[in-house]
Amino acid sequence: MGHQPIYTTRAHVFQIDPTTKKNWVPASKQAVTVSYFYDSTRNSYRIISVDGFKVIINSTITPNMTFTKTSQKFGQWADSRANTVFGLGFASEQQLAKFAEKFQEVKDAAKLAKDKSQEKVETSSNHSEESGQETPSNNRASSINGTDDEKISHVSPEAAVLKSENEHLKSAVEQSNTNAKKWETELQTLRENNARLVDALQESSANVESWKKQLNTCKDESDALRQKIAELEAQCNEADQEKQQNAQLSVRVQELEAEINEKQQEVENLRKQAEIIPQLMSECETITAKLQAAELKNTELEGRIGSLQTDIDDSRQKQGRMKGELKQFMDILDGKIDELHEFRQGLSKLGADN
Repeated sequence: MGHQPIYTTRAHVFQIDPTTKKNWVPASKQAVTVSYFYDSTRNSYRIISVDGFKVIINSTITPNMTFTKTSQKFGQWADSRANTVFGLGFASEQQLAKFAEKFQEVKDAAKLAKDKSQEKVETSSNHSEESGQETPSNNRASSINGTDDEKISHVSPEAAVLKSENEHLKSAVEQSNTNAKKWETELQTLRENNARLVDALQESSANVESWKKQLNTCKDESDALRQKIAELEAQCNEADQEKQQNAQLSVRVQELEAEINEKQQEVENLRKQAEIIPQLMSECETITAKLQAAELKNTELEGRIGSLQTDIDDSRQKQGRMKGELKQFMDILDGKIDELHEFRQGLSKLGADN
């Protein structure tokens, strides 16, 4: 009664969770019709949506409401009278933009209707004050005129003025009675609307209980899923730790393999050096034999010095040459001896390492 549709669209309806005030709770399982209505009996604008036989939105638009686009296809507005926040999910950005545009238009119209209503109230209040001020005159006119019709024809001009004012007040009273009847009709309409709203509220209360049960079920499922997620995250962390340990072990194995290759190369070098040792030993024995022979030869030369005084010059020359050769040989021998000494130290060290 008295509702005129202005604009209609389809959307998924949500309401804010009354407990957390953060999460959205779906009020419809699928897209439903959402319409703007003009209530001519109350001179107000509403957003109404019905899913089957259930009223899921019955929001009166006030000038201080704001429709907010939170994403490309989702918008919301807060209804302080219903103590909730409604959300609508649209199929396209164009539908959301059209709904927001209509919301602004309806909000402006609601503001204009509110201003006009206040003007009517102020006008009625002023009229009531004027009527209240004129009432004493009416009483005075009645007391002067009396109830005798003969006196009316002989009254003074002042009494005629009072009579005119009295008639004017009577017409004002009749107009007030007419307005009272109109207000009674509007009051009856409001009572009927209130009864319908009470029925809708009772149905909404029953639906709230059902939603609470569904919410508790969803919470239990959510807690179970969170616990499962926590277990999976713990397993993933353990797997990551094992991967890190495996990576560290792989790096360590590569380092050990590199060290083994270096040691094998060193062993190969030592083997090659060990193969040279017999040759060096034979050279050392040869040098030692040569040294002994040289010492014997030197001894013989010294014994022959006394007998070869006559050949001193030749011997000196020969001896000089031999000394030079001997010095050169001794230098070579000293070098060989040093090499042999270092080689023996290397062998000793090698034996100790092995």
